[in-house]
Amino acid sequence: MKGLYCKVGETAAEAKFVIQETNVPSALGSNQVKVQVKACALSPLDLKLHEDLKLQRDLVPVGREIVGIVLQVGPKVTFFQPDDEVVGILPLDTAMSGLCEAVVINENHLVQKPEKLRWVEVAGAIRDGLRAYTALHTLARMASGHTLLVLDGASPFGVLSIQLAHYHGVKVLASALSSEDQKFLEQLRPSVARVIGVWDTKVDLVDSCLEETGGLGVDIVIDSGVRLHEEEPEARCLLPYKHDIITLLGVGGHWVTTEQNLQLDPPDSRSLFLKAASLSFLNEEVWGASSARQGRYLHIMKDIVEKLSTGTLRPQLEDPVPLYDATVSMEMVQKKPVRKRLVIQL
Repeated sequence: MKGLYCKVGETAAEAKFVIQETNVPSALGSNQVKVQVKACALSPLDLKLHEDLKLQRDLVPVGREIVGIVLQVGPKVTFFQPDDEVVGILPLDTAMSGLCEAVVINENHLVQKPEKLRWVEVAGAIRDGLRAYTALHTLARMASGHTLLVLDGASPFGVLSIQLAHYHGVKVLASALSSEDQKFLEQLRPSVARVIGVWDTKVDLVDSCLEETGGLGVDIVIDSGVRLHEEEPEARCLLPYKHDIITLLGVGGHWVTTEQNLQLDPPDSRSLFLKAASLSFLNEEVWGASSARQGRYLHIMKDIVEKLSTGTLRPQLEDPVPLYDATVSMEMVQKKPVRKRLVIQL
């Protein structure tokens, strides 16, 4: 059978996506499950993370968020049986592409899928839902009555973060990177307390947040990247400076960042110290790094699926893409942030 892989070049820009023949193991391990894939979501590859963890290979599998039907189970599998509908995320060190007709995966990376949920809906939400849970619950310790600022709230991750925060009684502010994003966020229900259109040069992010909170600042900030230098590529020019985020953060606040290369100068650290504020780095891949966290990981995945089935979480999805368009679609996803999650329907 065939799968989608990334052929790594000397630089990230030289990476190419190719359809490659691959084989599924005929014999299953004790706790392994063979799944017929029905849909697979596309997310950007972090090739630097693969390099840091010594997971480099000539062909990196593409597509890890999968949903499908159990075909076969190993002798010690206890959670599933053939014909169960399941959803999961292939581990970072997998050698299999999620766009294969079938994959083999450990049962501890899967949860049951409710029958009424569409394949593409679950596949498109599971990763962003995991990121939202990690940011808001695990890192920021979100609680009812908090005020949350979601930067780039119209992104797939931003939308699920807003919906999850609303469910827990959190007041939500969100930034919009374009007039289209602003219109979309203003129409969200439950409604966002304030949409801050940072695309408009007349709008100041810090002033807007302090005005909305009576000068106290927000309790939680989730960024979509941080502007590190005066001159940045056009795609990053609307990102906030780290000083702006620290300024709008309230006493005891939590800043959850997705910026891997963030560096704090001594004055920045001093400002965080004076506010007794904290800084956390969002990396959802840590759930697969320790078996001690497997129970919590599965609990989060089950809760995401449950909230999808009740309509609490409503992902923003593009129309499903057929498998023969996977290469072009993945190139697009890798080059720029998507406004809606792309899902390949097999």
